[in-house]
Amino acid sequence: MAVKPYKLVLAGVAATGLITLTACGEAPDEGSDDNAEASFHACMVTDSGGVDDKSFNESSWNGMEAAKEENPDIEVSFKESGNESDYDPNLQASVADECDFIVGVGGLMAGNVTSVALDNTDIPFAIVDGVPSDAEGNPVDAPNVHSIQFDTAQSAFLAGYLAAAQTETGTVATWGGLQIPPVTIFMDGFAGGIEYHNSQKGTDVKLLGWDADAQSGSFLNSFEDTAGGKSLTETFISQGADIVFPVAGPAGTGAVTAASEDEAVKAIWVDVDGCVSLPDYCSTILSSAEKGLEVAVKDAVLAAYDGEVGGSYVGTLENGGVSLAPFHEFEDAVSDETKTELEDLKAAIIDGSVKAESPSSPSAS
Repeated sequence: MAVKPYKLVLAGVAATGLITLTACGEAPDEGSDDNAEASFHACMVTDSGGVDDKSFNESSWNGMEAAKEENPDIEVSFKESGNESDYDPNLQASVADECDFIVGVGGLMAGNVTSVALDNTDIPFAIVDGVPSDAEGNPVDAPNVHSIQFDTAQSAFLAGYLAAAQTETGTVATWGGLQIPPVTIFMDGFAGGIEYHNSQKGTDVKLLGWDADAQSGSFLNSFEDTAGGKSLTETFISQGADIVFPVAGPAGTGAVTAASEDEAVKAIWVDVDGCVSLPDYCSTILSSAEKGLEVAVKDAVLAAYDGEVGGSYVGTLENGGVSLAPFHEFEDAVSDETKTELEDLKAAIIDGSVKAESPSSPSAS
């Protein structure tokens, strides 16, 4: 058993709490990397979609594994949630497994993580895409919960500008898995980037699937329904959209599949670099609006090992927590003029002269 003194976390953009914890861990029954010599057990509970969802679950798990790679004294494991009813059992099972640090992936799990954390204040927790909150979503004080969030309105703003610059039909589209803040923040940013391009370049690019002012649009009500994602995307393509931006985890692969079947249509991926997570579709993926889940989760695990508890992190363009992915196979298709404008736009968002905002941005919550 390894005993580690836990201290106030100072990394990221905010810090709260001072707790002393005792860390001891045993190997879990599932999703485990066998490391009998490890003394610190970091556990992850996925959202629906599975650990290999080509999106936020997978990227978060990569962060867990990266932490183990950097520090062999850390053992990592995961438990998969098929739906929301699995959150509490998986979190409680992680406590029973004597995990030294428990990471819940997905804003929908924030209330569950907070509740379990408040019942187990001797264990540090983290929530990805959320803050400590009660069952109704109201923020609460939970000093042993580290919040990991991303202002993806910023990276999506760049993606929207890129889409407006590259469309041939003058119509692009976006749609979401569920109407929740970690989804709509991307859609707001995408809409803002298109609007900014129209105002700066005199274009009239239309966006299907999301009205940022009304906060209403098209949602699949699923992160797993790839067939539904393909069908919805085909509807948008029939309405003239030649670039589509799905914000729906694995269900978004249906959009990429639909786009790949029409050489005039391209997709922009979300969360991670689509050419890395979906290499077979790289010839369809123009770019991706990324958030640095892997690095943020890795850093959180390493910090917990060092005894840091609580606090918060918000990824931005300025700190590299969000970004626009490389163009890969479309490097030559994107003009030097557009590339320069995107770099200038990034700098303007960072210095505040251009506002890339959403009602769901962490700073607005």
